[in-house]
Amino acid sequence: MRKVLVGLILLAVVGISFYYYQGKVYRPKPAKVRELDRIIQQENEKLIAAQIIANELQHVTRLIEGNLAQSARDSLAEDASLPFMDQVTDLLRRHEIDLVSIQPGTRKNFADYLRTPYTMEVHTSYKSLVSFLNDVEKNNRLVTVDRLELSSTIKRVQALAKQGTLEKRPMTITLSTLTLLKHK
Repeated sequence: MRKVLVGLILLAVVGISFYYYQGKVYRPKPAKVRELDRIIQQENEKLIAAQIIANELQHVTRLIEGNLAQSARDSLAEDASLPFMDQVTDLLRRHEIDLVSIQPGTRKNFADYLRTPYTMEVHTSYKSLVSFLNDVEKNNRLVTVDRLELSSTIKRVQALAKQGTLEKRPMTITLSTLTLLKHK
């Protein structure tokens, strides 16, 4: 019985010591420190988001600088820009698209930008067309796809099938380059 009583007293001493240690010596983090940890975590998330946006803004800045003309007479704003047509024809070759014709349209002047249309007649597959348009979108020029016309009638499809060129279909693509004008 004496051993049990000593054991209970010893257990009580250990319990009280543990309670004292937890309450006085090893205090949990104060609420203010926990709040500051939460704020730091939120600020880190904002920093990461800001870094991602900054990278995207650098790309947008390069895109704007590459498409910014000093005036409507600038070489970038010319009708039938040869560097752009060279880029387009290189992309067409890369995607194995047969170019039938490319014709620049008349430049249209707006208050803040110029729009120069290009009409291309091509023979291509759908897969090549999607890859081509994807690369045009990633180009260093601001380009919009104005119109995409697929000219396929039943007779034409049957004629293409007889020729064995069913994979490539005749299409008309109208692209426009946008040239931003710098205001003084």
